[in-house]
Amino acid sequence: MTALPTNHWTASDGVDLAYRETGSGRAVVLLHGLFSSAEVNWIKYGTAATIAAAGFRVIMPDHRAHGDSAKPHDPALYPRGILARDVTELVAHLGLEDYDFGGFSLGARTVVQVVGEGALRPRKAILSGMGLRGLVDWDRRQAFFREVIVNFDTTKRGDPHWLAIQFMKTMKVDRAAAALVLHSFGDAPRAALAAFAMPTLVLIGAEDEDNGSARELAEALPDATYKEIPGTHMSCVTKPEMGRAIADFLVT
Repeated sequence: MTALPTNHWTASDGVDLAYRETGSGRAVVLLHGLFSSAEVNWIKYGTAATIAAAGFRVIMPDHRAHGDSAKPHDPALYPRGILARDVTELVAHLGLEDYDFGGFSLGARTVVQVVGEGALRPRKAILSGMGLRGLVDWDRRQAFFREVIVNFDTTKRGDPHWLAIQFMKTMKVDRAAAALVLHSFGDAPRAALAAFAMPTLVLIGAEDEDNGSARELAEALPDATYKEIPGTHMSCVTKPEMGRAIADFLVT
């Protein structure tokens, strides 16, 4: 697979942020999950290529503190809602007016915040790797990841934090920046879900219960399509079914 070039832009607070894109046609902005990157979540396993082949311009930013974006250690650069602000500014920076918008895990949480607050109004939305509990009970999930960072060098195989730590090592996560970004978002109010008047795909790995029930999330949305693909929370992004499910949803 040919590597995609990395594009850079500067957020309103001066932080350098990165994004990649592929394809042409209607824009779809896709946000990756926690401690991941656009490369791993969307590009490496062919998801972006599948969506692009269906006639879309796929735009994939790296969140601040992730991937090729800057990883500052100044707490002032991680105010509440910063990831939502970043993607809203990117859409404006690129001049997008008619587009689709989706995310996986943390990316889905960010989509809910942006749409729920009325900052962006996409034609269609994709919420992947996310259940209702993961949105409205973030404090529990955040505590798990804080423990991952604290116990990073001492956790042994078999511990519930083990797989998350191995993923962070693979991704070469900056733990200081990661700890700061964890505090930048909180529980999503249920009222935010009412803003999803647009058709919304709720996409989940059949073995993924990391963030609660995706079916419950779909039932709480005004106009949702629920779809399962093979895999766990970690493995579903490697499956070709992910790209096909998103492409099929966007073209219908």
